[in-house]
Amino acid sequence: MKQASEIDWPEGYGRRVLASVDSTNAEAARLAPGLRGPEWILALEQTAARGRRGRVWVNPMGNFAATLVMRPNESPDKVALRSFVASLALFDALVAATGRAEGISLKWPNDVLLNGGKLAGILLESAGAGRGLSHFAIGIGVNLRSAPARAEVEEGALRPVSLLSESGVAIGPEEFLDLLAPAYARFEAQFVTYGFAPIRRAWLDRAARLGEAITARTTRDSHHGTFETVDEAGNLVLMTPKGRQAIAAAEVFF
Repeated sequence: MKQASEIDWPEGYGRRVLASVDSTNAEAARLAPGLRGPEWILALEQTAARGRRGRVWVNPMGNFAATLVMRPNESPDKVALRSFVASLALFDALVAATGRAEGISLKWPNDVLLNGGKLAGILLESAGAGRGLSHFAIGIGVNLRSAPARAEVEEGALRPVSLLSESGVAIGPEEFLDLLAPAYARFEAQFVTYGFAPIRRAWLDRAARLGEAITARTTRDSHHGTFETVDEAGNLVLMTPKGRQAIAAAEVFF
C-alpha cells in the first residue's frame, strides 16, 4: 500500500470530510450550486444512505461513503458513462490498497466484486436536463470494514463482502479516498481526452462473467444469454436465443 507521502491529491479537485450527513449524494446536490470545480464529499457516517432504485444502502461506521460532484458541459448519455470511469478508479484503488488485482472484477453496470461477492456500488444522479444539467454526482459505497448480512440484500443478489474479511486489509475511509481520488482523476483525464473507447477496453479487461451466461432483468422483462460485450454507448450486449440484444438498464444476476 502506498504511504501518505506518496499520495498526490489531484489538482483541481476539492476534498470535504464530514463527520455525519444524511446522504453524500444529497449533500452534493445542496453544495453543487456554489462549487467552482469537482469536489469529493466523504461522510464518516450516513444516516439516510441509498442505493440504486431508491434502495437503502447499509453503511456501518468504518465503511466508505463518498460522492464526487461535478458540473458537466456534456450530454446526459456521455455523463452516464462515468460509471465506467468510477469503476476503473475503484479497481485501481483496491489494487493499491491490497497490493494485488486477483479476485477483483467489475460487474455491469456499476458494482465491484471481490472473490465473487459484492464489495462496492456506484450510484449516479444528476439534476437538470439535456445540456442544461446543473450537476451530476457519483456516489460510491465500499464495504471496507463490514458487509451487510445476507438477509439484508434482495433475493438472488450476490453475497455482500468486505475488504477486511476477504483480504485481511484494514483501511480507513479517508485513507481509501486518498487512493481513489487520484485514480479517478487519471481515468477522467483519459475519458475527456480520448473518449469512451479506451475506458471501454479497460473495463472489459476487468469485467466479471464476460463470455458467460447471465440474466439481465429490466423492470418488465428478463433476458438470458451470453455476456458478449459492452457497446460504445455502455449498453450490455447479450447473445440470446432471440439474437443479439443491447440493454441500456437492468439488474444483472449470475
